[in-house]
Amino acid sequence: MSVLLDSSDTTSTRLQEQRLHPSTENHNDPNLIPAKVTTGKPFFHLTAPHGWINDPCGLGYDPTTGLYHIFFQWNPWGNDWGNMSWGHATSTNLVSWEISPEPAMTPSAEYDCRGVFTGCLKPTDVSGEPGALTAIYTSVSHLPIHFTLPYTYGCESISLSVSKDGGKTWQRQDCNPIVSGPPSHLSVTGWRDPFLFSWRRGRQDGSNDADSDFYGITAGGIVGKAPAIFVYKVDPRDLRQWKYIGPLVDVGLNLRPSRWSGDFGVNWEVSNLLTLSNDSGDSRDFVIMGVEGCLRPANPNEEMRRQARSRRDPRGQMWMSVRARKEHDSFHEPLSEYAFSGYFDHGCLYAANSFWDPQTSSRIVYGWITEEDLPDGPRHRQGWSSMISLPRTVGLMTLEKVKMARNSRLETITSIEAIADSSELNTFTIHTLGIKPDPRLSHLRAGARECRLEGISLLPLALKMSSKAEFSLKTSRWELQTEFAVGKSCKRVGIEIGHSANFEHRTILAWDPSSETFTIHRPPVSNPDINHGHESAPHTLFTFINEQGEVEETLRVHAFFDRSVLEVFVNERTVISTRIYHPSEQCFGVRFFAEAVNGQSSQSATLLEALCWDGLSAKA
Repeated sequence: MSVLLDSSDTTSTRLQEQRLHPSTENHNDPNLIPAKVTTGKPFFHLTAPHGWINDPCGLGYDPTTGLYHIFFQWNPWGNDWGNMSWGHATSTNLVSWEISPEPAMTPSAEYDCRGVFTGCLKPTDVSGEPGALTAIYTSVSHLPIHFTLPYTYGCESISLSVSKDGGKTWQRQDCNPIVSGPPSHLSVTGWRDPFLFSWRRGRQDGSNDADSDFYGITAGGIVGKAPAIFVYKVDPRDLRQWKYIGPLVDVGLNLRPSRWSGDFGVNWEVSNLLTLSNDSGDSRDFVIMGVEGCLRPANPNEEMRRQARSRRDPRGQMWMSVRARKEHDSFHEPLSEYAFSGYFDHGCLYAANSFWDPQTSSRIVYGWITEEDLPDGPRHRQGWSSMISLPRTVGLMTLEKVKMARNSRLETITSIEAIADSSELNTFTIHTLGIKPDPRLSHLRAGARECRLEGISLLPLALKMSSKAEFSLKTSRWELQTEFAVGKSCKRVGIEIGHSANFEHRTILAWDPSSETFTIHRPPVSNPDINHGHESAPHTLFTFINEQGEVEETLRVHAFFDRSVLEVFVNERTVISTRIYHPSEQCFGVRFFAEAVNGQSSQSATLLEALCWDGLSAKA
């Protein structure tokens, strides 16, 4: 659960950050987009009926009804954080959603009178019998709660609520709260967001779930020591029984392995522990967590000030792979050790939450796409704030016979596990977290206009663009899949999204091979309070050894645009979500470019293929 400092002043932290990091754009430039912004809701992203929305919670599939459920943090009485309740939506396909006009649960009991915060869903009743739904949630009895404030024991507890009519009505259990607060011997910065899961602790041999034990976790931190995940053994036949067994991992304060992994802060929220496998049966344990308390650079340069994250709350959406320890003697010792880590999303997505989908045998993740780049005035006027991301599937990505990265040495890329192969080729098997759009999103294409390009040598932006290297667009709801072959002479390669007919106002997606950085440059705006700084993510391409010799992988960019939100997936391992606040309800086109180092005229990149579906619809 993402908690603001004060429930009566919902944006004080964000506004303070904006004052500390003012915009550096020239607001008298006539080419800037006017201050007016799009206020319409997105077409195929899930939003609340009205008002403020944040964390997705209570995700799951109900085999009794054949429905998928998403609950979400919702203020049904206002467009600021507060009155935290559970909104509710159901779907048969994760594409089109039926959204309840009323909240499913609201603060009403003594133990949750200040908020029904984030939690998870179990498609059983409390005793583990099928045919019902049980919500396991954070019940809040005292505010404010924030990792920078002294913690009030008992302000957060774990409670249960059961629905026997498919999630329409809920009955709080007489046993509540089932866990009254964090372990009494610990001084914590936070303790919330329960998540239940089966875990084959330390087994990386593809053992099935029958060999797994059942656990629950909460997220938070230990004062002056480290962010933390608190692990409990849970009885699957009686969800009221939780026994604390220790912290998951101890990484210290503000662990920052490298730019590939980011800052792991001082407090964690909405944490999920997943065992993910590849087709060969190898498995790794991953934690996905929201991170609070990231450090800002002591002396940021101009480039850093222009980045979107410089004006956002100092937090991040991260993942970490952990290895279970062979011995665990007491609940004072961590159960696992840090292995490698990275960003789950480099943009404005936060509070990612997941569930196991038995229909597709895949792990599905949703996140909260924030509205924090928009100042309060236009945000209040539009009557709604934020949305839930598109569904993402995650898995253990394995790349075999890897020789090298584009520029960085493999051992310096801390978002991968590189295992030396037993061969004379000096190659490695690489493991990392794979993240891609759920394949069912292809249902959005029904009725959309499809366009295709193939085999085009790309020109730089400075030259007149070839009409063969662009698509025209009729709507602001589209999907794009592209694949580039990037030569060694390439300085920059990417995509332009036109927000005006002449591309005077545009968003640029680009990869810089020399710095191994993928960026999204949003169009500048005249309102200095709108954060349209650029998004940035480290990204590299790997070279493999195969029958043809050394072959570098292609650059693959998969993007979804939905009115004011853009989600970009690069090679299914680097993801950026961002908001585009432009006055037009239409995108006018997409075009492709490449630039060569030192102005060389040689071919620097080729657009191997581009597919575009214009006019996506969740109603199809």
